[in-house]
Amino acid sequence: MAKQEAEVVLLDFWSSMFGMRVRIALAEKGIPYEHREEDLRNKSQLLLESNPVHKKIPVLIHNGKPVCESSIIVEYIDEVWKDKAPLFPSDPYAKAQARFWTDFIDKKLYHSGRSLYSTKGEEHEAARKEFISCIKLLEGELGDKPYFGGESFGYLDISLIPFYSWFKACETYGNMIIEHECPKLIAWAKRCIQNKESVSNTLPDLEKILVYVQGMRKRFGIEVPMRSAKFNRERNVL
Repeated sequence: MAKQEAEVVLLDFWSSMFGMRVRIALAEKGIPYEHREEDLRNKSQLLLESNPVHKKIPVLIHNGKPVCESSIIVEYIDEVWKDKAPLFPSDPYAKAQARFWTDFIDKKLYHSGRSLYSTKGEEHEAARKEFISCIKLLEGELGDKPYFGGESFGYLDISLIPFYSWFKACETYGNMIIEHECPKLIAWAKRCIQNKESVSNTLPDLEKILVYVQGMRKRFGIEVPMRSAKFNRERNVL
C-alpha cells in the first residue's frame, strides 16, 4: 500500500448509513483510504482506543489522529482537502442550514426510522407518524431543487442519501410507500444514484439491507407485522 493511502483509515461497517456518509465524502474528494470493516459484536482495539467515548463507527484516522461522528468527519474532510470540490456551500447562512438539517436527520429521522423495525404497538405507530412527518419536512426543504444545495450535490445530500438504502426496510415495517408520501424526495434519491458515482458505488442494495434488518428483528424478538393487501398490491406496481 502506498504511503499516501496509509495516511487515511476508515473504521466502518457495511450497513451503517453514517459510515456511508464518510465513504461518499471521501469519494467526492477523490481521497484514497484504507477501509477496515468492524465486527460490531467484537470491536477492534483500534476502534475502542480511537473512539473511547462512544465506541462507535465510523472513525476516520488521518495521520494517526482519530476523528469521530460522521457529520464532524465529513466537515473535517471538507476543511482538510480544500483543494478538492467543496462539500459545503460558501454562504454562511446556507452552511448553517445544512448543518441544522443534518442534525435533524441524526436526531429525528434516524430514531423514528429505527423504531419502525424495532418497536411494536403504540410506540411503533408513534414512530410511523414521526417518520412520515420527518421525510415530509425534508422534502419541503428540498423543494423543486435538483439537490438540497441547489444545482450542486453537497453536504446535506451526503448526510441524507445513505438513509435511502434503508427506505425499503422502513416501508416494509412501517406499512407505507415512501414515494406516495414524498415523490420529490424519492426522485432526488434516484437522481443522486444516477448522477453521482460516489453514491451508486457506496449504497448497498435495498434488499440486502432488508435482509439485515430482518435478522436484527429476530435478535430483538419482534414478530414481523402483517401488511395490508392494499400495501402489497401497491408495492408490486412500483
